Amino acid sequence: MAGYGIPEEYLDGYADILAAASVTGRRLTRDELHSRRALGERAAEAGLGLRALVGAHLAATRAHWPTARSVSPDSVLAVAEQAVDALAEGYERAQRLAVRREEAARREFIDDLLHGRSDLGLLAERAERFGLRLSSAHAVAVARGARGYEDGDAVPREVERALTGRFGDRSVLLTTKEGLLVCIAPGDQDEVLAFFAKHAYAATDGGRVVIGRPQQGPGGVVQSYEEALNALDLADRLELTEPVLRAADLLVYPVLTRDRQAMADLVVHTLGPLRQARGGAQPLIDTLTAFFDAGCVAAEAARRLSLSVRALTYRLERIHQLTGVNPADPVHRYTLQTAVIGARLLDWPDQPF
Repeated sequence: MAGYGIPEEYLDGYADILAAASVTGRRLTRDELHSRRALGERAAEAGLGLRALVGAHLAATRAHWPTARSVSPDSVLAVAEQAVDALAEGYERAQRLAVRREEAARREFIDDLLHGRSDLGLLAERAERFGLRLSSAHAVAVARGARGYEDGDAVPREVERALTGRFGDRSVLLTTKEGLLVCIAPGDQDEVLAFFAKHAYAATDGGRVVIGRPQQGPGGVVQSYEEALNALDLADRLELTEPVLRAADLLVYPVLTRDRQAMADLVVHTLGPLRQARGGAQPLIDTLTAFFDAGCVAAEAARRLSLSVRALTYRLERIHQLTGVNPADPVHRYTLQTAVIGARLLDWPDQPF
C-alpha cells in the first residue's frame, strides 16, 4: 500500500518514469501519458479520491527523487507535473462518463416511473437507488411556467437548492418532464409539496402549480402524476385564477364529465337557446360564469365584467327569457351552473357537438 491509502498498483511505473527523465531530461512519451490517464480512470472507477491519488504521487516523487547532482530539478518537476496532470485528466474523464451514465439511468427511471412502463416490482427496486420507497404512498406536484424547463436549467436548480436547504435528504425527487417541473415526495410529507409549490410559483414568475393526491404502492406515483396533469388541464379550461391548486379540490369536475354525452345533452338543452342572442351565446355564458363565481352577488359580478349593475341585470333577465331558467332562483341555479361548468369543460359553443 502506497501513501495516502492508495494501492501500489496505481503508481505502477511512476518511479521508472522519474528515473528515466532524470537521466535524459526528457518529457513523458505518448504511451506513458496514456498509461497515467488509464490509471486515473481506474482509480476513479475504484472510488479512490483524487486528492489522495495526487498526494501519493507527490510522496512518491519525494521518495524517488534522483540523487545525482547533474540532474535539473526543473526536469524532474516537469515530469511529475505531466504525470499528475494526465492522471487527473483520466480521473475526471471517468467521472464525467459516470455522471452521464447516472443521468441517463435517472432519466430512464423517471420516464418509466411517470408512465408506468416497467414491471412494478423491478421499478420499486430501481427506485431505492434514487431514494424512493415505492411500497409507501407518494404524491406528485407539477409546476408550469411561461416556458418549458429541462434538467440543469436555472429554475429547476433554484427550486432544488431551496428544497435541499429546507428539508435535506427526505426521499424527495425533483425532475423535469415535458417542460414541467415535477416533484415526487412521500405521501405523509405534505409540507414538502407545499414548500415546492411556493418556490416553484415564485421561480416560474407566477406559473401554476397543481398537487396530486397521495397514492399507494409502486403504481401510486404515476396515478398521482396523471391526476395532477389532468387537474392542470381542468384549471386551464375552467380559467381558474388560483396559482396553486390541489387535485383533491377539483374532483367534482371529472365526475361531471365522466358521462360526456349526458353532459353535452345538458349543455345543449339548457344553454342552446342562448345562441339566439345578439352576439351569440358566449357573452351570456361569460356573464353566468362571473355571476356564479361572485357567489351570485350582482354588484361583484358586474365589477368583474366591468359592467353596471343595471347592464348585468338586463343580461340575467335575457338569459331567463331565452332559456326559461332563472339564474337568481335557487331551484334553477344548480342546473344552470352545472351546464355552465359543462360548457367550459367541453369548450362549448366553440366546439359544437
